[in-house]
Amino acid sequence: MPSIRDDKEKINREIADEILKIKAPPVARFRLLSRGMEPYHRLDIKDEASDITGDKACLACGNCIDSCPVLRKHPELFEKTEQRTSFALEACVGEDCEQCYSCVLACPQVDTAYKDYIVDEVIPETIQPAPRITALDNYFMAIIALVFGVLIGVFLAR
Repeated sequence: MPSIRDDKEKINREIADEILKIKAPPVARFRLLSRGMEPYHRLDIKDEASDITGDKACLACGNCIDSCPVLRKHPELFEKTEQRTSFALEACVGEDCEQCYSCVLACPQVDTAYKDYIVDEVIPETIQPAPRITALDNYFMAIIALVFGVLIGVFLAR
């Protein structure tokens, strides 16, 4: 069984980085980069002869649309279409994309390795914690530890 580290090595980081630079929802492009429909997806297909393993077509599940913060802020953008596909997301949002990548993370057809790459390496680079807040967090944690230490000492001394 391949490990997560092996899967991360198989992704094409150069192409992924180029896709992530585009100011548009990247979910359709990442779906096409992925392996397609996995055999463990639970779709109710009546015809046993129809094997959809490897199919990269959008399922129209609407997960990407539901996760998009731009469409939550501006629902009138979605009035352009009634479709719930990744292509409809691109048409509705366009260059207003905030590049939060929630659409990629919500899509069931994007490979987990690409999702892990975005969460582990791309998002931390774009959202850096303010050093001042981190210093204050450490300061407050020291005070809380001191208070708990005193309280524990008082209860043990009784």
